[in-house]
Amino acid sequence: MTEKRVRHILSLSGGKDSAALAVYMRDKIPEMEYVFCDTRKELPETYDFLARLEAHLGKSIVRLSSDRGFDHWLLLKGNYLPSSRMRWCTEYLKIKPFEKYVGSDEVRLYVGIRADEDRTAYVSSKPNIKSVFPFVQDGIDIDGVYRILNESGVALPAYYSWRSRSGCFFCFFQRRAEWVGLLEHHPDLFEQAKAYEKVMAFTGERYTWTQRESLEELSRPERVQQIKRASIGAIERKIARARTKMSLYEVFSEVLEDENDEEPCFFCQT
Repeated sequence: MTEKRVRHILSLSGGKDSAALAVYMRDKIPEMEYVFCDTRKELPETYDFLARLEAHLGKSIVRLSSDRGFDHWLLLKGNYLPSSRMRWCTEYLKIKPFEKYVGSDEVRLYVGIRADEDRTAYVSSKPNIKSVFPFVQDGIDIDGVYRILNESGVALPAYYSWRSRSGCFFCFFQRRAEWVGLLEHHPDLFEQAKAYEKVMAFTGERYTWTQRESLEELSRPERVQQIKRASIGAIERKIARARTKMSLYEVFSEVLEDENDEEPCFFCQT
């Protein structure tokens, strides 16, 4: 009886950890398939980063997309924006395209969770998909991720100068300082994100990306300056308390993490 072939797949989010894992595994498993679930609502920096990673890997990254885009699913969901409690965007734009690509094949899915992280990754309930965590197994932490990316020349995605995670440009996990970053770096995308928000005049119901504040309110000059002052103050306090030297990205990332302890979606932000 012929043994069933096992496929090795590494799903990239467009972030540092999964990219570092791709570099780390390149020569260990030459037959590795690299995939990226493209919502078509990604940052331009994400596509630039994937192109840089492809050049290093010497292999194409397969782009997976839903047959129907975000706007289609938003309409079916009654124009309810996705949120941390209703992550339908991950289900329809990430998980389902991935499961369709895998089919019924036996798969080892390589996940970029680090050894210094205390979190799990829900990917799929399909029994033919088994997750593997090389960084956890080999004790690779955040410093190891930076080292892998720097030594390979892939480096960090450009969006890390103003945002701590990958994901759609309107991702609801963004903190207010990151929304300000989107406003300043990609005002056109900020306007697109703002157009999805609705405030019902008769009922007062609000469908916004952030709680208790619309992007229209957030983008007012005085509010932008308030958010910036708060972010700068938090960064300065973090640097003053740090016992070891930290990069600006690390400080910025930790400050944003302090604002929200909800666990993001694995497929989008690993």
